Amino acid sequence: MSLENLPPLRHSLDAYGLLAKKAFGQHFLLDLNITRKIARLAGPLDGETVIEVGPGPGGLTRALLEAGAKVVAVEKDPRFLPLLEDLATASGGALTLVEADALWADEAVLAGGRGHIVSNLPYNVGTLLLIKWLTGPWRPASMTLMFQKEVADRIAAATGTEAYGRLSVIAQAVCEAKVVMDLPPRAFIPPPKVSSAVVRLDPMPNALDPALLAALERVTAAAFGQRRKMLRSSLKVLGGEALCASAEIDAEARAETVDVAGFLRLAAALP
Repeated sequence: MSLENLPPLRHSLDAYGLLAKKAFGQHFLLDLNITRKIARLAGPLDGETVIEVGPGPGGLTRALLEAGAKVVAVEKDPRFLPLLEDLATASGGALTLVEADALWADEAVLAGGRGHIVSNLPYNVGTLLLIKWLTGPWRPASMTLMFQKEVADRIAAATGTEAYGRLSVIAQAVCEAKVVMDLPPRAFIPPPKVSSAVVRLDPMPNALDPALLAALERVTAAAFGQRRKMLRSSLKVLGGEALCASAEIDAEARAETVDVAGFLRLAAALP
């Protein structure tokens, strides 16, 4: 059986008696027109290695394979493995299945080096996975990821907006981040209670020094942990006014008014 001859995704789900598990944050994207658009937004992928987390019934997986990618699918829920094994057989070796929790997976080993990440992430672990990929030792070539829209907006938020926060700063210090697609609840089965969005993240040409990135995590945790306070107060445990002076940042400013470059200066000024 080839990819072209696979049954519709709904038929495959029915054949294996599979339903989404709320505990795993599962919402299936079965419309291949949508999954193909996501694959195009992530592309060009022909011959590229792509890690996909939480493939579920394999809607996005099919689109990635059609785009010519070599896909490593990491699935925590063993119920989907038989269905995905049918897809692996049809792929002619282009799909590798890994039963694992992506939070503990070694992406460098999975990808065999550098690779892309394209995923409709489970809602309950999406932010944790993103932080892992932004701050961990493995550096993806690109990330095209679906989140709840609220999370997607925070990732790409501009300085001074309500959505701007710690996740915005860390993501934008490491990558160029842009929301590239919005999806309503009705696009999924079962429909979630919130809208979703796809974010494209492309790493900056020069990677941040790991020590600077660790310092940035400390500074943003303190600053946005008390975001209504002036930096002289929220950053008091890290040096307060003296730290702000070293970084040439107004100590009376609040966290949401400081841009990414400003936070990087604060991180660099940490003793």
